Amino acid sequence: MGSPGDQQARDAAEDIARRSYGKLVAYLSARTRDVAGAEDALADAFAAALTDWRQNGIPDNPEAWLMAVARRRAIDAARRQRTGVAAEDRIRLMIEELEATAAEPMDIPDQRLALMFACAHPAIEPSIRAPLILQTILGFDAATIASAFLVAPATMGQRLSRAKGKIQQAGVPFRVPDRHDLRERLDAVLAAIYAAFAEGWSDPAGSEARRRNLAEEGIWLGRLVVSLMPDEPEALGLLALMLHAEARRGARRNAEGDYVPLAEQDPAAWDDGLIDEAETLLHSASRMDDVGRYQLEAAVQSAHGARRLTGAADWAAIEMLYDALLAMTGSPVVAINRAVAIAEMRGPAAGLAALDALADDARLAEYQPYWAARAGLLARTGETEAAGAAYERAIGLESDPAVRRFLQKEKKARE
Repeated sequence: MGSPGDQQARDAAEDIARRSYGKLVAYLSARTRDVAGAEDALADAFAAALTDWRQNGIPDNPEAWLMAVARRRAIDAARRQRTGVAAEDRIRLMIEELEATAAEPMDIPDQRLALMFACAHPAIEPSIRAPLILQTILGFDAATIASAFLVAPATMGQRLSRAKGKIQQAGVPFRVPDRHDLRERLDAVLAAIYAAFAEGWSDPAGSEARRRNLAEEGIWLGRLVVSLMPDEPEALGLLALMLHAEARRGARRNAEGDYVPLAEQDPAAWDDGLIDEAETLLHSASRMDDVGRYQLEAAVQSAHGARRLTGAADWAAIEMLYDALLAMTGSPVVAINRAVAIAEMRGPAAGLAALDALADDARLAEYQPYWAARAGLLARTGETEAAGAAYERAIGLESDPAVRRFLQKEKKARE
C-alpha cells in the first residue's frame, strides 16, 4: 500500500461510503440494537480513515478496516454508558456480541434489507419511515432530508432521533419478516422508498440537487430490494414504476423550461434504456400471479409509453388498469386519473361525470390536479365560465411556476 495523499484518501472514503455505508450500519446495528450508536461509531471510523489512509495507504479491504474501527468505537462507547444493573446487563451482552464477531472472517453479510424492515416497523411513525431509511441506508444528513420533506432541520433531527430510540426501546427485530407477515411489512418498505423517489420527482427540472438525489437514491433503494428479493412482484413493480417515470424526466420541460404535459411530450426524448428495463421487470412480475398496486401503476405508465411505438397511448388499457387500482386502493387520486382516461375513451362529458362523483370528497378541495383536470374537461364541453373558475383554482394551488404558466396559457386559449 502506498501513501495516496489527501484527495485519494477522501475519494476512497467517499466511494466506500456510497457503496457500503448502509451495509456497515446495518451489520453493526443488528448486533448492538442501537442504530444511532452504530452511525456514530461508523462516523468515527470514517474520520479515522481519512487520517490513516492518507498516511498508510488504502487497505486491501476497506469495509473490514472500517468495521474493525467502528466495532472498537461502539465497544468503548458502550463501556462508558454503564448505568444501572439492567443497563449493565444489556451493554455486557452487546459487548460480548461485538467482541465475538471480531473473530469472524470479515466478509460482511448484507443486512440492509433487514435494517429497512426495522425502519418500516409498525412501531415507527409512518411519516418518518422514508426519512429514516434515507438516513440509515444512504447516510443522508438530517438537513438534507428536512429540505426535501419541507420540515425544519431541527424538527427532522428530533424525529429521526426518536425513531432510532424507538427501535432500541421496543426491541424492533433486524430481520426480514416471516412469509405470513411479509406483505404488510414489505408494503411499508416499498411505500417509504416510493415516498423518497416522489420527493425527488417533484423537482422536474432537477434544479434542486437534494431532491434530484432523492429520486436517484429512491431508484437505487428499489434496485437493492429487487436484488435481495427478486421473487417479490411488488418490488419489481415499484422499480418498474420509478424507471418509467425517470425515463421521462428530460421530456417534462422544453428548451425554454416550460412545462410539457405527458400527452404532448416527444417520445424521442424519453430514455429507451430505462423504459426497456422497466418493461422487463414488469413482465417478470406478471408471471408471478400476485398483482399489486405498484405493478398496476407501472402498467399504466407502460400503456402511456406505448405511444413511442404506436403513436398513441393505450387508453382502453389505461382505463381498465385504473378501474382495478380504484377497486384496490379507493384513492381519489386514482379516481381523477380514471376520469381523464374515461374522457379519452368516451368523451369529455363522461369524464366530467366521473369527476362530479368525487365532488363531495373534502380531500380534493385543495388538490391542484383535480381542478386542472376539471378545468380541461369543462373547457372541452364548452362550459367556458366554469372552466375559467376551475383554471383559476388550479393556478392558485400550483407551486411550480412552469406549471402555473402552462395553466394560464390553457385558460387563455380556452376563453
